[in-house]
Amino acid sequence: MQYNPGWNSSSVNLLHVRAVGPRDTLHFIWSSIGAPAVLLVVTGSRTSTLGIDWSRLLSPAPTGAVWIDPPGSVIYATAVVFTKVFEYDEDKTGEELFYPTYDLSDFSWDSINRTLNHTALTAEFKGVPATDPSGSFSNGSLAFRVTAYEASSRDGPLPSLLHTANSSKAEFVLAGVAPRGNSSRFVLEVATVEETGVAQKLRSTRSIDDEYTPTIFETLSLVAESRNGSSARSFLQWKATAYGSPSPRREDNIQCRSLGLQAANWTLPVSSIVRAYFGEDAGSTYTVSAINISFGGEDGKVYQEKRYLSWSVLLGFGQPPQDTFSPLVISIMAVALGTPLLMLLVGSCALLFTQGKRYSDYEPIN
Repeated sequence: MQYNPGWNSSSVNLLHVRAVGPRDTLHFIWSSIGAPAVLLVVTGSRTSTLGIDWSRLLSPAPTGAVWIDPPGSVIYATAVVFTKVFEYDEDKTGEELFYPTYDLSDFSWDSINRTLNHTALTAEFKGVPATDPSGSFSNGSLAFRVTAYEASSRDGPLPSLLHTANSSKAEFVLAGVAPRGNSSRFVLEVATVEETGVAQKLRSTRSIDDEYTPTIFETLSLVAESRNGSSARSFLQWKATAYGSPSPRREDNIQCRSLGLQAANWTLPVSSIVRAYFGEDAGSTYTVSAINISFGGEDGKVYQEKRYLSWSVLLGFGQPPQDTFSPLVISIMAVALGTPLLMLLVGSCALLFTQGKRYSDYEPIN
């Protein structure tokens, strides 16, 4: 992990996570210059490096300020941008009332140098609006907690996401932010930038196994696939839940819904790191899509009571991890299904034996 490589100031945040494989290198470049974003690049070289022209990156025209050396080694590149947070309420007639949007490109972000942990491979981007007329953030903040992984495993805290070394996690956190309505609900807008020939598809997978995430049976994945469907290039994956506590338990569950994937080629997310790599014309030469993630129950009371919301999403290369039944669940299912079958088999054998048995010792009369 490198913090602001080649730059001695902590007035801005750029975090470079580099993972070297047997034949390739994965680059995760997180930044809060503009809207918070992560640039994901995979190269066919074990020695590829990140290049940054800081003067250009911090200028109004950052195109070309970020690149990978050697340039011909890049196999695939994409970006994920967390653009906006919407807050809305419902009036007595059921009509949705939206409050002024929180544009994350207008936030002021703390230095992540204070939260950077090279051992745990974690960092936190924490920010507040540059202007806050409503005072909602006077005792609160919005944060993205980033985690990188060295091997395949499963997170301990809920939602216990299964991850690989090809992935990283971002946890979106609202803490102490005062809602502007009596039953406010929040929506996070997430945008992606994809190369030509790659399309985003939203998948929903349901399972009867909720061993690791109690009462949650749905997993959603936003997968970037080649248009011919030959392979998955990258993914975002999350459980259909958020939580209302820093130490989440099952009862802290907050309803989470995905409001559909939409083309957003009419605009490019306002993020310097994206423009610096893809260029100013990325909105017309690349595919930009957006999806809204909504948090809150039918009455929106969960956040109102606890003033805390966290939602975790996994980002990575290739196919998203697939959960399978653990040995414990397989054993329970085997006992649950096997015991009735065994009893049926024993009962059938006993019945056949009883029907074939003689009930009298008398010889039949000729």
